[in-house]
Amino acid sequence: MSGHVHDLVGIGLGPFNLGLAALTHDLADVDGVFLESREEFSWHPGMMLEGATIQVPFMADLVTMADPTSRFSFLNHLKQVGRLYPFYIREDFNPLRAEYDQYCRWVADQLDTIRWGHEVTSVEQDVDGTYLVTARRADGRLTSLRARHVVVGIGTEPALPPVAEGLRGPVTHSGDYLGSREALQDKGSITVVGSGQSAAEIYLDLLEGCVEHDYHLTWVTRSPRFFPMEYTKLTLEMTSPEYARYFRELPMERRDVLLREQRHLYKGISGDLVDTIYDTLYRLRVETGRPVPTTLLTNSEVREAGWDEGEGRYTLHVHHEEQDVSATVTSEGLVLATGYRPRTPRFLAPVTDRIRRDARGRYDTGSDYSIDVDGRIFVQNAEEHTHSVLAPDLGMGAYRNSVIINAITGREVYPAEERIAFQHFGFGEIDSPVVEATAEDRREAVEVGR
Repeated sequence: MSGHVHDLVGIGLGPFNLGLAALTHDLADVDGVFLESREEFSWHPGMMLEGATIQVPFMADLVTMADPTSRFSFLNHLKQVGRLYPFYIREDFNPLRAEYDQYCRWVADQLDTIRWGHEVTSVEQDVDGTYLVTARRADGRLTSLRARHVVVGIGTEPALPPVAEGLRGPVTHSGDYLGSREALQDKGSITVVGSGQSAAEIYLDLLEGCVEHDYHLTWVTRSPRFFPMEYTKLTLEMTSPEYARYFRELPMERRDVLLREQRHLYKGISGDLVDTIYDTLYRLRVETGRPVPTTLLTNSEVREAGWDEGEGRYTLHVHHEEQDVSATVTSEGLVLATGYRPRTPRFLAPVTDRIRRDARGRYDTGSDYSIDVDGRIFVQNAEEHTHSVLAPDLGMGAYRNSVIINAITGREVYPAEERIAFQHFGFGEIDSPVVEATAEDRREAVEVGR
């Protein structure tokens, strides 16, 4: 270990920390290095379905919303690979998922600040106040780096409902779907559990093959219907700095309620995909001249699940919320498209006493995305409970990185917009000639924000 002190060490390299690496790469006064346990960049490889697009426009790349002139933009990537005009003629703002992965790899290949094959094992604070980041390299050797700031961007991990914890058999989480698709299609029946975009994409993919491979396909969702993602423009203003500020100032209990109520804002299904599923069901009915071998169950919660090794099938006990009745679903294959949750990094254990936490043990994330008492450890996409729908949104990644970079450097490297929305989310910031909050309301708004 050398005595050199980096300005920052980034841990993990998903799109958010990759964007941070790109935005700091050409800054003369920022010395950063990024550690990633994998040997190369890879973004949701298990869901690289043919023709699937990301759910945000191309401007939500790694850098554009912070620096539209950056050489690491998606449009520059298209220009360099000779695909700018075809993308323009395509007239679809949303890049293909595989295309976005290629773009991220293109950016990563240009950065000399990334250290692949480095799994971080601990973060400690040294006597001089700097952080000592230790990582195990691919060859087993340990290496340590010193840094004034640490940015944790280790991503999320598959979330399983309690009923599926420890479930035996060949159960597949949506994140591993492509690697299991062939084996699933060899079975006589498959059940997909989930309510969002991944569940819908997997259902459609399996639906296309249910006649050819002769299996029965079931889709079980707790949602009252197949909710399309709300994508109206005024709703999109909730991915704004002022909504994050408004949300963060609400009491914790109210924020938690809102998170449950807002799931359809970013965990629903794209309207086009819902229509495509219906059109596919109709086409298969016409082509075969008989009912499609599929069952779609809404309002249905899986409350028990078991695997019978001898029978080679799962038994799911499903409860219908509105009817308050139960049924049994049997299936040889099971796909859980039940989402993801923030990872809990063990490597922060040595600095646990320096991490701010709320009453439920979650990070008490500051407005600058720091989580420690000194404001020098930052998180990426681990702050949904404090910043709402902005946390996982690819379109706000560059904004968050602007805030983090400005906090690290102590200067405005990238302007971080304070207000972009037309609407007001609360009474605290109203600037209107005809609307005035009462003095008591303003005082309460200020007190909540303390």
